[in-house]
Amino acid sequence: MSLTKPGEKIVIVTCMDMRLDPKNFPGLEQSKSYVIRNAGGRANEETIRSLVVAHKFQGAQAIFVIQHTDCGMMNFTNEILCDLLEESLQTAKHGEHGWYNPIKEGGSRAGQYINFQPIQNLEQSVTDDVTYIRNHPLISKRLPIYGYIYDVKTGELHPVEQANAIGQAIEK
Repeated sequence: MSLTKPGEKIVIVTCMDMRLDPKNFPGLEQSKSYVIRNAGGRANEETIRSLVVAHKFQGAQAIFVIQHTDCGMMNFTNEILCDLLEESLQTAKHGEHGWYNPIKEGGSRAGQYINFQPIQNLEQSVTDDVTYIRNHPLISKRLPIYGYIYDVKTGELHPVEQANAIGQAIEK
């Protein structure tokens, strides 16, 4: 089942995870997609900047927020990451007691000023991001916004009903 019309221009906001290939998301294969990727596929001011350009100058007709199962952004909190960064800027490892720094040198407290937008609940995260985009004053209320979760094991897209209700286009 297609989620878009053939050739329809859309924007996909999704995770940078290498397991995801947005051009092959079921139901979106026939669309012309602009893809915005970041850690977790989260919406923020940088996302808004790209969404505005894609709609205003490229004619994008819909936005799809697609996060996924087994996302690494579900494995930490801002506090955990900030503590790790304060101790070291080198790559952390995950062990039986959680995340740790094998090398403890050259850390920075600058991480405390960033919300890394970790994910605690996938459906809530998609709903929050669709809500953020829908309520942004630079995003047209006539532009539909859809929220989905991609299952990395089955390759299926599952709609997030609450997000889709919030993201409905408002015709005027």
